[in-house]
Amino acid sequence: MNDQDHHGHAHHHAAGSIGAAFFLNLGFTVIEIVGGVLTNSTAILADAAHDLGDCFALGQAWYFERLSGEKGNARYSYGYRRFSTFGALVSTVLLLISSIFILSQAIPRILSPSHPNARGMVVLAIAGVAVNGFAMLRLSREKGMNTKVVALHLLEDVLGWMAVLVVSIVLLFVDIPVLDPILAVLITLYILSNVVKNLKTMLPIFLQAVPDNVSLDTVVMEIEQLDHVRAVHQAHIWTLDGEHNVFTAHLEVDRHLELEEYGCIKDSIRSIVNRHGFFHSTVEIESPGELCRNVQHQH
Repeated sequence: MNDQDHHGHAHHHAAGSIGAAFFLNLGFTVIEIVGGVLTNSTAILADAAHDLGDCFALGQAWYFERLSGEKGNARYSYGYRRFSTFGALVSTVLLLISSIFILSQAIPRILSPSHPNARGMVVLAIAGVAVNGFAMLRLSREKGMNTKVVALHLLEDVLGWMAVLVVSIVLLFVDIPVLDPILAVLITLYILSNVVKNLKTMLPIFLQAVPDNVSLDTVVMEIEQLDHVRAVHQAHIWTLDGEHNVFTAHLEVDRHLELEEYGCIKDSIRSIVNRHGFFHSTVEIESPGELCRNVQHQH
């Protein structure tokens, strides 16, 4: 098997593992929503909300793991990389809505606790640890950033279910029903902290902000230090998905250049672009006295 075949096989295998984890998680989420209602446990419903968010994360990771090999086309010339960020935004908004719902159910129960079915909670918690633990172990053996992020999601689920298990065992022996809604609030606040973190990461991507891992001023300064480059304007850096950055700029040269001199400038810019890890770059070179088209449009 050559390297390309091996890479394709590994890629397909990783997508298969994420797909298996998705269906496992989705099936169990349905069971825990029903189980949360039947056991009268807001903690289990809070974990169900967390798992539902993870189902979206798994679903989009599975879809984009399969799609990531696709190149750009006439409709999506940059390819499909930003779709995964959009999917993450959708699942984040869904988590926000479900978390607010869980808090609206749990907070009144802290003030007037109702008795959950502790035995039923224990059974669901053991199943939750087992299902999420199995999916996590399967994914942790795979390579690639996508599968590692998903495995981390599942690790959070395992820890959440272990907390539910501990509380449900305590409730079997001690009558403190308020523990259930308190745990629900703690799980939900943890989810909301991740929601805020995700939104802070995603919004600059959609608003085309310069990514934190690169400095626009530094790139412009490096280019302006090149021979025959008088100035750089219309310089922009944005990111497709938080990992793949794009750079565009207009260069004003100090005189009409020979073909070889153009080649030297292009080679120098290529090495600057590579050093800063840009996924894509477009640079327009303007001769002395040439009026920038973008400046014309601004007036």
